[in-house]
Amino acid sequence: MEITFGKPYWEDAEIRTFDPTIEDAEFVWHRDMEDREVEILEGEGWQFQIQDCLPWLLKTGMIFDISKLEYHRLIKGVTPLKCRVHKYVNSQ
Repeated sequence: MEITFGKPYWEDAEIRTFDPTIEDAEFVWHRDMEDREVEILEGEGWQFQIQDCLPWLLKTGMIFDISKLEYHRLIKGVTPLKCRVHKYVNSQ
């Protein structure tokens, strides 16, 4: 596994691991250039928030989509968050 510099996670193929010891300032509002499907594999206390919505608690087994160019952020939890991220590269 190698670190992806400038981002608050480790990435191994489609699996990302977010470390709860990373500074809060690293978990910023952002948007991505492609649609994504996210599956939560493990982690406790993490929340996900989309712009203009209240955050929701992430639980193991959850699967949800993030639309291209939709502002979103993670809110840190207490244990490492591991998720599978599938990017839809040809999304329009």
